[in-house]
Amino acid sequence: MSIPNGGDLLVRVLRDLGVDTVFGIVSVHNLPLVEAVARDLRFVPVRHEATAVSAADAYGRARGTLGCALTSTGTGAGNAAGSLIEALSAQTAVLHVTGQIDSPYLGQGRGFIHETKDQPGMLAAVSHHAATVTDAADADRVLRTAAAAALTAPGGPASVEWPIDLQYAPQDLAGAPARPEPAPVPQADALDRAAVLISRARRPLVWAGGGARLAGAALGALLDATGAGVLTSNSGRGTLPEDDPRVLGNFANGPTGRALLAEADLLISVGTHFRSNETGDYTLPLPATHVQIDLDAAALGRVHPATAPLHGEAATTLAALTARLDGAGAEEGWAARLAAARQGARAALRESIGPHAAVCDAIRAALPRRAVVARDVTIASSSWGNRLLELYDPRDNLFPRGGGIGQGLGMGIGAALAAPSRPTLVMAGDGGLAVHLGELLTVAQERPRLTLLVFNDGGYGVLRNMQDAHCARRSGVDLTTPDFAALAAAVHLPYARIGAADEAEQVLADAVASDGPVLVEVDLEALGPMKSPFTPPVSLPGT
Repeated sequence: MSIPNGGDLLVRVLRDLGVDTVFGIVSVHNLPLVEAVARDLRFVPVRHEATAVSAADAYGRARGTLGCALTSTGTGAGNAAGSLIEALSAQTAVLHVTGQIDSPYLGQGRGFIHETKDQPGMLAAVSHHAATVTDAADADRVLRTAAAAALTAPGGPASVEWPIDLQYAPQDLAGAPARPEPAPVPQADALDRAAVLISRARRPLVWAGGGARLAGAALGALLDATGAGVLTSNSGRGTLPEDDPRVLGNFANGPTGRALLAEADLLISVGTHFRSNETGDYTLPLPATHVQIDLDAAALGRVHPATAPLHGEAATTLAALTARLDGAGAEEGWAARLAAARQGARAALRESIGPHAAVCDAIRAALPRRAVVARDVTIASSSWGNRLLELYDPRDNLFPRGGGIGQGLGMGIGAALAAPSRPTLVMAGDGGLAVHLGELLTVAQERPRLTLLVFNDGGYGVLRNMQDAHCARRSGVDLTTPDFAALAAAVHLPYARIGAADEAEQVLADAVASDGPVLVEVDLEALGPMKSPFTPPVSLPGT
């Protein structure tokens, strides 16, 4: 059986995968793909290829499925590379389909329009999987294999380059769709050894990372059986609702978390890689007895020695461990110690951020329990948005895990269109927003239910604080900032401003209640400084 062209094939594949929205930029080298998607699904024309991937990435994260981005070849595919690196770092499922020049001219270096040297090599370097369509009869298999690779845990972006002449050609169907590979399962004797260690523990802690996101129910059952408390990485937030009294959250590297880890006699880590910024550049002392669960075999014992390494998927492995437990559980008083640590860590952070606490409280009061929060890299996100602002579901916790600035708005757009019935809030700084300022036009065009909260401090505040603390002068951190009211008016977006702590609640309530986009500026000079200036948890040589 054949179908008219590559665009019709792509629509068929995406429908089979449950994808109804695609993000991208139209080009002479992807025109039949865009035309078919715009006709039969929803095509969102973003203003930069990096945003296409960021939006597709967040669409997939918010839905717990695959996202799709379309870009052009050469420079267009290169523009997407930074966001592909983010998806690779986060191990999120993105199908990136990019054009390519006509197949007879591939690899000849003639300077064909949009040609670049070794595009497959570039895509392979920034993707979990990369492939080229070399025959119209094979395009269906190539696309489905790529999607399966992106969805096979631990996952990551899959890039497919597709020569334009082969996009226009009639396409053959491959037959049975490719399916994700099954997750590994730990050996029974390894589970038995780990269960003995857990059963003996009297002061157990769990560290839940991004690999635990889909294992909330199994993790909760383990806590019930053991009396353990839960620390999380930034990526693991929401695995259990953060108002659960057993959840300390993303506070491991602070004084309270360090003290608690020093008292614990067992750590169960689930799908976390102990990133440098969450462990004080690997100086954070962890309990000697360590049960580590991870889908990535290379992660087991890589950062911290694993007494009992378990190579497997989180939910299945946690359930198997819980079924094997035979112990008294946590000692008397451990639950009270966990509660005190939870309360103390949050109280200390609230005190340190001063008037920002009112903005944090106003966000949580304005948003329903299930609402996406997309956080770009900015002081508000990195100091309290990543810890104090409660989240209750991992699909609502979107941020650039690779640490790249400027991706937050694109992620917010993707999430808002993935879950249009729920509000999305984007936390961005003026510096990060400027990286992809053109995406305000995408917001104005698509009209998602999105509140863009811009923290305006006139530059790169995180790096400014670092330079003020450690350097003799500032370099490259003080930037020209637009008049956000005029900017919003220019693209026909409603605008509001927060200039004092007591204004935050009403302004944010009104913005979130809107059925469309609103730009809210937080004037940080008017709001007032934090009591303790935020600097990122990175080490500087010689300081």
